[in-house]
Amino acid sequence: MQATEPLRQFLQATRSAGLRVSAAEGIDAARAVRLVGYADRTVLKDTLALVLAKTPDEKALFDECFDLYFKRDGFASNDSVAAGDAASPQAQAAGGGEGTGSGSGGSLGEMLLTDDRVALATAVEQAARDADLENIRFFTQRNLYARRVLDRMGLRGVERDMASLRRAAIASATAQADLLEERIERLREQVRDLVDRNLLLFARGETEKFREELLKSARLTNLERRDLDRMRVLVRAIARKLATRYAKPRRRKLRGQLDVRRTLRRNMAWDSIPFVTVWKQKRIEKPRVMVLCDVSGSVAAMAQFLLMFLYALHEALADIRGFAFASSTIEVSDILEAEPIETAIAKIMQTIGYGSSNYGNSLADFEGGWGRYVTNKTTLIILGDARGNRTNPRIDVFQAIAARAKRVIWLNPEYRTAWGTGDSDMLRYRPFCHVATVCNTLRHLERVVTDILKDGA
Repeated sequence: MQATEPLRQFLQATRSAGLRVSAAEGIDAARAVRLVGYADRTVLKDTLALVLAKTPDEKALFDECFDLYFKRDGFASNDSVAAGDAASPQAQAAGGGEGTGSGSGGSLGEMLLTDDRVALATAVEQAARDADLENIRFFTQRNLYARRVLDRMGLRGVERDMASLRRAAIASATAQADLLEERIERLREQVRDLVDRNLLLFARGETEKFREELLKSARLTNLERRDLDRMRVLVRAIARKLATRYAKPRRRKLRGQLDVRRTLRRNMAWDSIPFVTVWKQKRIEKPRVMVLCDVSGSVAAMAQFLLMFLYALHEALADIRGFAFASSTIEVSDILEAEPIETAIAKIMQTIGYGSSNYGNSLADFEGGWGRYVTNKTTLIILGDARGNRTNPRIDVFQAIAARAKRVIWLNPEYRTAWGTGDSDMLRYRPFCHVATVCNTLRHLERVVTDILKDGA
């Protein structure tokens, strides 16, 4: 086994934990390890930290991964430092075949009877590699991998030997079998501990991805409080990805359409013979968006996520103006720009949120105060369930606003089967919307905002 194998596994573990380690940084880490070696764990940790950890958050991740991965003292006795060191990655690099204990290189039964913990530690590491323990991904695989490791160490043979000793019905043989059974149980505990540590190291990335996919598809109104922090991280990550992709105005070529006027001008030096052709291009501008968020009690949770998403996207869009409404409408753009996101959302909800909704009055407030800013370049996004508690929905006001806007998108957290039932006026608003769709998950929200940016709304 090459001496770089422990480092390769460690880099895999750090990537799984979310540490950004490029191929070049991996090469630098390998060169550094060749210089300092594995003998002094403190020097090794400081050296790798300088190469791999670039931010305070990454430093914390690195420390956690290092301490977990290089913990190799499971078989060491309390007063034996050497035994703990023998199970280090330096011992792994030796391939497990040249231990320093009396039972090194012997059978599992011999190592257990002599209690050679150095040799046992080396044998466990070798068996873990043979069992591909780094491929563990789910907690349900723990027992499977633990048994694989033990089988590759030769446990089945020891179990057969124990059965033979007990059948002999000799006191000394029975005592030896009891001793083996006791030490096998201790071995199982150490192997289970190794499997659990590898699960934490190598399965974290897959587990996080699985959890994120579930959260993206879950209804925002059904999320538990413990999920909110993770959702905020997901919202910011999606927003950063979209902002990076659409941050600048883009040009899209209209293939096959020759710009005759510019072509003639470009070729005046050749008597307008079109040696150089110029093709028409369409400039895709950043979208101008106005957002009306229903923050009444029925959709308050959904509104918080939309405000959070648009807060993170403000650099990607040329002009965002945010409004919140329940029974009346207020502009919240200044709050979103001036305050941290958690503070801004709490302030908005405290000011106008959680009340009873009155869509007609809120639309009239918006038209009277800000309607003049709705032009043929404006995309108007409305988030709400269109339930106005049987008040006048003011369809006339909404129709006037929609007629001036470039596009009106209504995101309703209710399923379509609920539209128009009870006090819902959604079916009355829908004819004046360019898009009216269900939006009650983060995946829905991401798709809608992506389409807005893609189309240059």
